[in-house]
Amino acid sequence: MPADHQPIDLHLAVDAADLDDLERILLRARAAELHEVRRRNVRLTAGYGDATNRMVMDDEAQAAQRRHDLLSRFLAAIAAARARA
Repeated sequence: MPADHQPIDLHLAVDAADLDDLERILLRARAAELHEVRRRNVRLTAGYGDATNRMVMDDEAQAAQRRHDLLSRFLAAIAAARARA
């Protein structure tokens, strides 16, 4: 874990059906973020907008990538919890 990351403990009591629903919700959110990353990157590589607009698009793409990565880590934690159960 990188030095600037702070671990958190998250405890959530759910039954199997709720866990399945939570996983589906997170998968959909992660897919939406991935779509946003790809859309922004296509616009950047296609040369849309002026330099200022491209900087904003790059910042937005990086933010979407961070959200995608965080959702991926959350889903990995759910998978690890399922494996331990």
